[in-house]
Amino acid sequence: MHRLTPFHLAIPVHDIAAARAFYGGVLGCPEGRSAELWVDFDLYGHQLVVHRVEGATARVAGANAVDGHDVPVPHFGVVLELPDWHALAVRLADAGVDFVIAPHVRFAGQPGEQATMFLLDPSGNALEFKAFADIASQLFAR
Repeated sequence: MHRLTPFHLAIPVHDIAAARAFYGGVLGCPEGRSAELWVDFDLYGHQLVVHRVEGATARVAGANAVDGHDVPVPHFGVVLELPDWHALAVRLADAGVDFVIAPHVRFAGQPGEQATMFLLDPSGNALEFKAFADIASQLFAR
């Protein structure tokens, strides 16, 4: 049995105001502590810290083909409950987000079938949000 163990991730951004608008506004992540050069966000129970770094631009190093799509590497993200994933997909579409990989189901009918979507934050950091119909049996299915 798995239980949620929150992670901590720190990423570079070029603009704190743009990061606040994206993570707080578009994604709806509550803001935690902050200072002039950094902000903590609650990313679905995980601590995401954005740090302003002068001239920072994230670079996707490349992509790997996964189920017919070019998945950006590196990327980070969160596994959500399916209803939360659907609600986020609608929220992002309504906000006019330009998806790298639009919301869809991959590995349909196979072990590990999952709903997934990829996008970039304003600094170019690649994010993935995914969900499973039954996370306990599908997350690490082979």
